[in-house]
Amino acid sequence: MNNSDLINKTIAFVKEKLNDAEGGHDWFHIERVYKNALLIAKDTNSDLVVVQLGALLHDIADSKFHNGDETIGPKTARLFLESESVSEDTIQHVISIIENISFKGGNFEKKFSSIELDIVQDADRLDAIGAIGVARAFNYGGFKNRALYNPEIAPLTNMTKEEYKSNNAPTINHFYEKLLLLKDKMNTETGKQIAAERHNFMETFLAQFYAEWEGIK
Repeated sequence: MNNSDLINKTIAFVKEKLNDAEGGHDWFHIERVYKNALLIAKDTNSDLVVVQLGALLHDIADSKFHNGDETIGPKTARLFLESESVSEDTIQHVISIIENISFKGGNFEKKFSSIELDIVQDADRLDAIGAIGVARAFNYGGFKNRALYNPEIAPLTNMTKEEYKSNNAPTINHFYEKLLLLKDKMNTETGKQIAAERHNFMETFLAQFYAEWEGIK
């Protein structure tokens, strides 16, 4: 099988698996991350097939929707890639991307590093900020029936992985607990440039949100 056929089969597989996914983690999220990854990869010396597969499969079974089980995503990706006779080196690289991509409270120490992981991680983080990031945050908050904002509940920073996974704070807190932190955690120059503009949009949004909340404008 040539690489183009593999990518097309992977796209079809992901679309089918995520057909009923929550709106912020559906096929369109994957498609945006895929496009971001291709854009970032243009300026790097990276394995484009690994980048493409990593972007397409990074959220194939997000632990948030599987009772916190972080093994389902890698297992699902491996079974698919093995069924397509992908080399073990490529499979292991893609699995390592899936296992190390998540934010997890910001204190998670990556156990693997590669330019391909850097690219896919930046691409995924870009989709968590800016206008799309704002929309996804409130979509997920609604999905979990969380409050929009509660001035009496302060954001928690420097959470452990366990605290981050069990956190049910209002959606606005998520900006301070994750989204506003991502700009300074980007890996690539292209990622940093795009993140800066999207970060500024979120700051503008928050200023407007608080002004409306207080009845100022």
